[in-house]
Amino acid sequence: MTAFTLPEPTLARTVRGAGSGRPGLLLAHGAGGGIEANYGPILDGLAAGRMVVGADFPGSGATVRSTEPLELDALADQLVAAADAEGLDTFAVSGYSLGGPVAIRAATRHPDRVTALVLTATFAHADTRFDLAASVWRRLSESGDRLLLAEFATLIAFGTSALNAFTPAQVRAAAEALAESVPPGTPDHIELARRIDVRADLAALTIPTLLITTTADPLVHLPLQEELADSIPGARRVDLATGHLPFAERPQEWLRLITTFLDEQAQV
Repeated sequence: MTAFTLPEPTLARTVRGAGSGRPGLLLAHGAGGGIEANYGPILDGLAAGRMVVGADFPGSGATVRSTEPLELDALADQLVAAADAEGLDTFAVSGYSLGGPVAIRAATRHPDRVTALVLTATFAHADTRFDLAASVWRRLSESGDRLLLAEFATLIAFGTSALNAFTPAQVRAAAEALAESVPPGTPDHIELARRIDVRADLAALTIPTLLITTTADPLVHLPLQEELADSIPGARRVDLATGHLPFAERPQEWLRLITTFLDEQAQV
């Protein structure tokens, strides 16, 4: 029995793996991303021994864009409804970037369903630095200049070392490719990220929680991630030396951190 009544599921879903008597895994992606974009490189690894359900937020993947501003409670409920639709009773939630506070709210609204949290490159609220970056990102996403948007996203997403490993020509080619795949719901995701504040939720989290902090992150900078880690009772923190894109910079290391933690919880 959930704490809040679940709505009819409306988010497009990606499903991998099969149940094996252990809790499944629910995925919550980042702003301007999607399940395939943010978790694609590690999906098969995550699904080894468990069912994985990923839900694309409005305006991402095959989910239609919302005509109303996104609300955190509704998105958290839709995330859990996606698990319901695929027959998952209990599950861990992996939240990346914007998906982190969505995962936290899902855990506090549906505590009988969520067994553990894995939070990566994420935040409890937008501080001034993050809000400024998100404000520019949102305006660019509405400007119609998709290449400039993609170049800015590349600048604020990659760690310095990872970005400098490419030539300027390679970065431009990557930005041109990215410009063709920006989800239409990106401005809505960014605006939600600017409004989110789940700091009041954190003390109520009693489930095992892993914080994977991306230490070279230009977007969700390390102090903001550390503030979240320090505010969740009993949370475990591990550092990953990447920018904001662990799936692009260190996918296998990111996968190992997530699955090691989930395997430990399955044995408890």
